[in-house]
Amino acid sequence: MIDKRFASARDAVADVHDGATVMIGGFGEAGSPIELIHALIDQGAKDLVVVSNNTGTGLVGLAALLRAGRVRKVVCSFPKTAGSTVFPDLYRAGKVELELVPQGTLAERIRAGGAGIAAFYTPTAAGTPLGEGKETRAFNGREHVLEHGLRADFTLIKGRVADTHGNVMYHRTARNFAPMMATASSCTIVQAAEVVPAGELDAEAVVTPGIFVDRVVHVAEPALESALNEAGASYP
Repeated sequence: MIDKRFASARDAVADVHDGATVMIGGFGEAGSPIELIHALIDQGAKDLVVVSNNTGTGLVGLAALLRAGRVRKVVCSFPKTAGSTVFPDLYRAGKVELELVPQGTLAERIRAGGAGIAAFYTPTAAGTPLGEGKETRAFNGREHVLEHGLRADFTLIKGRVADTHGNVMYHRTARNFAPMMATASSCTIVQAAEVVPAGELDAEAVVTPGIFVDRVVHVAEPALESALNEAGASYP
């Protein structure tokens, strides 16, 4: 029997090393694994490369990880969103690097990494500053840009319910990038509001199969980024 449960978020991220590439799920606050991110802040790993859709808001979650000075580079689609001040300030000060990627391209780069596809061509960004310096090729008379698949050392994602074998279901749009990220990582860590014995989940409803998940942490009442920000919270 394979029981992938870890006692705490702290235990689950204990071996994240300096310089690691970490994928972090979330679309705004939807699916943001705040407890795992805060545990990573406490753990102390630095010089991280973070792959995420955005850069967090307020002073909690991903924004708090950035504010702590632990991130060397961000690969994302939306570095500046409503309520996002930490990353823009760090970027303007030259304290963090940015690789800006169109959202669909980011999703496909992650999917490709998980599928073992080294690179692919896409018309997105062709002829724009985001395509400068990249290999191009014409298909059917239209210019395409070569983009490389993305993989990570660790992935942090948030599920609604998981079983002890790591099978995961999500709450609606909270699934966003998580299923793809789970496939593109050497170690996928899931926090779930409910953890059930293996066999209790409807196999037809499982979104992320346990084969892609290495660690499961039970977080019964996960924090919401918006609620924390409304309360003026900061971490640590």
